[in-house]
Amino acid sequence: MIREFEEKFGSTLGKKVIAKNKVLYTLMVRREDFPNIINYILSRPNTRLFTMVGMDERNTEEAFSVTYWFLDWKDNEVVGIRLYVPEDEPTFPSVGAFHKGAIWFEREVQDLLGLKAEGLPDPRRLVLPDDWPEGVYPLREDFQYYHSPAGTRSYPYKEPPEDSTVHPMGPYHVALDEPAHFRLFVKGEEIVDVDYRGFYSHRGIEKLARGRLNYNQIIFIAERICGICGFSHSVAYAQAVEEAAGIEVPDRARYIRTILLEIERLHSHLLWLGVAAHLTGFDTAFMRSWEIREQVMELAERLTGNRKTYGLVLVGGVRRDLLDYRKSLVLETLKNLRREFDELVDMLVSTKSFVKRCEGVGVLPKEKAMEWDTAGPLARASGIDYDTRKSLPYAAYDELSFDVPVYKEGDVLARALVRIDEVRESISLLEQAVDAIPGGPVIAEFNEVPSWREGISAVEAPRGENTHYVMTGEVNRIYRWRVKAPTYNNLQAVPDMLRGYTIADAPLIVASIDPCYSCTERVQVVDVESGKAKVISLGGGIGACP
Repeated sequence: MIREFEEKFGSTLGKKVIAKNKVLYTLMVRREDFPNIINYILSRPNTRLFTMVGMDERNTEEAFSVTYWFLDWKDNEVVGIRLYVPEDEPTFPSVGAFHKGAIWFEREVQDLLGLKAEGLPDPRRLVLPDDWPEGVYPLREDFQYYHSPAGTRSYPYKEPPEDSTVHPMGPYHVALDEPAHFRLFVKGEEIVDVDYRGFYSHRGIEKLARGRLNYNQIIFIAERICGICGFSHSVAYAQAVEEAAGIEVPDRARYIRTILLEIERLHSHLLWLGVAAHLTGFDTAFMRSWEIREQVMELAERLTGNRKTYGLVLVGGVRRDLLDYRKSLVLETLKNLRREFDELVDMLVSTKSFVKRCEGVGVLPKEKAMEWDTAGPLARASGIDYDTRKSLPYAAYDELSFDVPVYKEGDVLARALVRIDEVRESISLLEQAVDAIPGGPVIAEFNEVPSWREGISAVEAPRGENTHYVMTGEVNRIYRWRVKAPTYNNLQAVPDMLRGYTIADAPLIVASIDPCYSCTERVQVVDVESGKAKVISLGGGIGACP
C-alpha cells in the first residue's frame, strides 16, 4: 500500500515516515488533502479502518492530532494518516460523512478532546455521561484527575418514525449481561429503526495510564478491560509497546502466549454457544456447553493459577514458564474436549428448533459488514475473510497451521457455525503449539523504552480484533494509550441487523455479536445523580476517574 500511496500523493505529504516498526508507517497530511487521501485508501480492496486515535500534542507539536489507522490485510501493512488540528480552530473534515465505520471514533474525540468533525452525520454525545457539562474535555492534558464537573442532565434521543412506538431494551434488561440501552422503534411487533445509548460502564483506564503507571503496571489494567478476553488485551498492549521499543520476544514466550490465547478462545466460544442455546429455549445444550467449558477453565487454572486474569504477560515476554510436565495434561484435556464438543454440536445442529430459531435471523450482508468495519465471527459469518492471526500474524501463529472459517449467510446461525469451527481449529492449534514449543528464556532483557515512539498491535480475541495503540513518553511512562475492542465496531452494525425483525428476535440478534460493553466503554464513571466522580489513588485498584 505504501508504495502505491507515495506515487499518488507523495507531493502532498509532510513528514513521510516518522515511525516504522516492521509494517507501521505514520504519514502527515494537509487539511485540504485529507478527505481525498482517506477516500482513496478506503477504495482499495482488502483495506479496513483499523482504529482512530485522537491526541493532545500541544506540549510537543502545539496542536491536537487525529490519526486514522488503516490495515491492508493482504500486504500486512499498517498506515496511519495524521492530521494536526490547531487549538484555535479545533475542527477537521469528517470521515464518518462517507464511511460509517468512523462515526463513533469522531463522536468520541469530540467528547473527550473537543475536536469537532465537520459533516459528521450524528454529532450527539457518545462517551460522556448525560450530565457532563459542555466545554470540559477529560483527555486534554490540562484536565485534572480530581476535577468532578456537574452539568444539566439531558440526552437528545432520536425521534421515533411516524406511526411507531418505542420499546425500550435496557439500560437494565434480563437479556443484557451489562447495561446498554436499545430503543427499539416498532410497528406492531416489527422493528423499523433503532437508537442506541451506551457507555454506562466507563472506567478511567486511558486517563489513568497517562503518566501515572509504568509499562508493566498498565498490563494489570489491560487484562481487566474484559472478564472474558482480558488476556488478549494484555497481549495486544504488550505487543504495541514491544513494537514501539523494538523488543524481540523470545520464541518460548511467543508460544506460551499463543497457548493461553487459544485457551481463552475456547472458553469464550463455549460460553457463547451456551448462551445462544439458552436464548433459543434449548437449556439442555446450554448446561452441557457450560459443563464442557469447565474443563477449559480448570486447565487454565492448572497452567496459570487462575481461571481468568492469568497475570502472565510482561513487556518482553511472560512472567513465568509453563512446566513441561503439564503437556500431558493439556493433550488429555483436549482429547476429551474434542469428543464431548462433537457430541454437543451434533445435538445442536440436529435440533430443528435451534436451527430454525437462528436461520435467516439478524442477517448482516457483507456490504454492510464492511461499511461498519466489523470484525471477528460477525464479519466472517458475513463473508469477510479476515482474521488478524492470518492477516497480521503475531505470537507463534505464523508457525502453526489453521483455517479461517468463513460463511456467507450473515445470520445468527452462520455466526454460531463460525464459532463451532473455530473451537475445532483452536483445539488443533493448541495441540500443535504444545508439541512444537521451543526451549529457552521467557522474557527479553532490555533497559528502558525509548520516548516518543509509536506502536500499534491487534490480537484476534474471541469477538474479533482487540487493537491497542501506544505512544511512549518520558521517564518510563505512557504518553497515549488507545484501546479499541471489536464490540466498538460490531455494536454499530446491530441496528442494521435488527431492522425488519421482531421484538422477540432482538435479544438473540444482540447476543449473536457476543457484545462486551465494558471492553468498549473505557473512559470514566460519573454518578449522574450527584455529579461526583471517583478518584483513583496510585496504590488503589481499578476504580473510576475523570
